[in-house]
Amino acid sequence: MAAESDFAQQLAEARAALANTTAAPEQVQVEPVTGESAKGRVRVTLGVDGRVDRIEADPKAFKEGTDFIAEHVLLALNEALDKRAAMAPDERVPDLASIGESLAAVQDTGVRRLQAMSESITQVLAKLDGGR
Repeated sequence: MAAESDFAQQLAEARAALANTTAAPEQVQVEPVTGESAKGRVRVTLGVDGRVDRIEADPKAFKEGTDFIAEHVLLALNEALDKRAAMAPDERVPDLASIGESLAAVQDTGVRRLQAMSESITQVLAKLDGGR
């Protein structure tokens, strides 16, 4: 019975730690990233979700024509993407809420099964003691 409550306590602590992490996502959130081109006249900013948040172009850059703008938006975007990739290479942020739900299901199922096993063992021991 003590081992059962220790197991339940450990799982409860793990779930609480995970809940604290998901409750404060700003601590693990990536920062916006900006790439520049054409000597800073064209800028592309990626938001915290990795999507393009803003494209800025100095009005003077438009004198160069649309092909110039398109080329430098592409260059600035690729620079921003490279910066983002360098911040966390090949690292995906896990879905902590989903992990928490899975852990809760494991805990609930595990504790119920441990209780059932404990009751069965207690019954077997009681029968063995009664037969003496």
